[in-house]
Amino acid sequence: METLRWTRTHCARMDHGGCAILVGTENNRIVKIKGDPDGFLNKGYVCPKGLASWERLTHPDRLKHPLKRKGKRGGGEWEKISWEQAIRTISNNFLKIKEQYGAKGVAFCQGMPKGMEHFALIRLANLFGSPNVVAVQDVCHAPREVTGMHTCGFYPVTDFHHRSKTVLVWGSNPTHTHEEGEICSLLLEQLKLGTRLIVIDPRKTDLAKRAQFWLQPRPATDHFLALSFLNVMIEENLFDRIFVETWTHGFEDLAAHVKDFTPEKVADITWVEPDLIRKAARLYAEATPAAIHWGNALEQNRHTFEALRAITCIMALCGNLDIPGGNIQANEPKMLPLGKYVRADLLPNKWKEMIHAAHGTIPRLMTVPPAFFRKAVLEEYPYPVKGAYVQCANPVMAYADTHQTVAALSRLDFLAVSDLFMTPTASLADIVLPAATHFEFDDMGHYGLGHGYVLARPKVVDPPVDCRPDIQIINDLGLAMTSTEHWFRDYHELIEMVVKPSGLTFEAFSERGYLKGKDQFKKYEAKGFRTPTKKVELRLSTAEKFKLHALPEALDLPLDDPDYPLILTSSKDRFYLHSAYRWVKPLREKSPEPMVEIHPETAVDFGIQEGDAVMIETPAGHIRQRARLTPHIHPRVISAAYGWWFPEEDIVEKDNWTRANFNMLTTTNNLGREFGTPNLKGIGCRISLAVPLPDAIELDDEDQKKG
Repeated sequence: METLRWTRTHCARMDHGGCAILVGTENNRIVKIKGDPDGFLNKGYVCPKGLASWERLTHPDRLKHPLKRKGKRGGGEWEKISWEQAIRTISNNFLKIKEQYGAKGVAFCQGMPKGMEHFALIRLANLFGSPNVVAVQDVCHAPREVTGMHTCGFYPVTDFHHRSKTVLVWGSNPTHTHEEGEICSLLLEQLKLGTRLIVIDPRKTDLAKRAQFWLQPRPATDHFLALSFLNVMIEENLFDRIFVETWTHGFEDLAAHVKDFTPEKVADITWVEPDLIRKAARLYAEATPAAIHWGNALEQNRHTFEALRAITCIMALCGNLDIPGGNIQANEPKMLPLGKYVRADLLPNKWKEMIHAAHGTIPRLMTVPPAFFRKAVLEEYPYPVKGAYVQCANPVMAYADTHQTVAALSRLDFLAVSDLFMTPTASLADIVLPAATHFEFDDMGHYGLGHGYVLARPKVVDPPVDCRPDIQIINDLGLAMTSTEHWFRDYHELIEMVVKPSGLTFEAFSERGYLKGKDQFKKYEAKGFRTPTKKVELRLSTAEKFKLHALPEALDLPLDDPDYPLILTSSKDRFYLHSAYRWVKPLREKSPEPMVEIHPETAVDFGIQEGDAVMIETPAGHIRQRARLTPHIHPRVISAAYGWWFPEEDIVEKDNWTRANFNMLTTTNNLGREFGTPNLKGIGCRISLAVPLPDAIELDDEDQKKG
């Protein structure tokens, strides 16, 4: 009998994946997971998702064979086929579309980047000739990264590896989710050492309870609040005058522009008391170094560009850009440059040909916003899209306006999906491929994300015979439908080529665990900032050229609708990753059903009690969730659960993906122009008592066998 063997790796696909973990195995089975105390980011911490992650591997409902649709699309009838047949079917259909509509008629779709598969997918698209990689970056990561590039020439990453005097956490909840490359461990260590904390969040998070100041803004008014911070800092001379005079462009214009955004004027808009705005702005401005840890909640409404421009200006005015303990331009370790890996040279005019180019989005946005992808499918604008490949994603649940998503996926001539389980999206496919879990193949994390490090994820166990890593599937598709010279017999070569410039093999890299770029700060002193003026552009010098606002704006006042008097927002569930893992028993037991957070005073007004079934309505639609009463939310705000469907029920039933799905309440009307971002926060809504919901399921062993 094999003794327990421990393997050091990193968690993945339960969030961005940065926790170093120790995985105990026996006879090719994982039996225990624990945090690695030497972990670069987590220092031994591991979340409930990570501890339960191994249960995905042996779940009875896991996909274990390639499937081909038999009956009508979405009808739930499948036949098992071989991998050879699956790859050939996908390749033949995509090549047929390419012949008739051109390569751009096929879209390659990814959810949140989870590993090397995202960049291998871009490589495949480029080699195939399609400029269209569709991703959810319009509401996650791209607005911060691209806005930073336009404002200061880089993506300002929070530096928790050096001590900050003050940390401002804005629209992020790192004790519950892994936000953009940082885990809560390093921040919590700083708080123990006396670092002061400001939290800006509509919900009173665990960190908000520990903060010197908690600001509770009306959802989707962050751009007003940020401009008011700037007003306080400039009017009270709370800025780094030497840095501003030497390294910024347009300060006088910004100062004049923010004069009207006094705390008193924005208080009625943001619902934050003027005195609290002043105190928080002062606490940040008077500390050097100080860091702003900004979350992707800031990217989930049409005003994201303006809010993030203003926040980057806050960093700059206080001289907190590219200094230890501030927001830094992270140096990457020696790896193959991303452009070379994805073969960007093969599509030099890609930026002109991508779907969103016709919609006038901001330059440097390198993935297609989902709203524009669906418009290309449904309206053939700016050109027809007839085929799609989807991996690591569940668009039916994740994209705004679920009905529009289902209509678009159903209209495609051909759809292929790779996943671990049958999802609402996979149920609409022509071919479904069984993916391997991250424990079952070699991978690396954080490559290409701008965080300044990469993490090794060596394989722990073998996958089931017919389950393949996404990166291998992409390699096989590349061999079948593009020039074979760019692909390999073994997917490991796609990883080795990335690691090679470091002088290491993947095996040697795995022994180290991670590679980090060299610490080097104030790089602008040698060459200036990578902007046209070589300075931080408080006023954008390229505004007229790119049809952007030169200064961060707050033009649209939030409107109150008496028919929809409450304000809708949402937050991530700490036990799930978006729509995934509700089939994992230990996680489902901790969060068994969709709960909408309502203030007790509001609940009384609407005759709602704890646990009642609640109807949530917006102009777009309605859903049902169960009430959770909490004083930690504003009386005029409700926070609905996101990502909910019911894998224990019949996947074919429409009610499965409509009755509690947050994106039944959202639309793709009134998108933000810069990134094609829909309003996912700050939506007018109303609530009422609903028809009682079914009792929460109990996933005992027999239920799991039934699936």
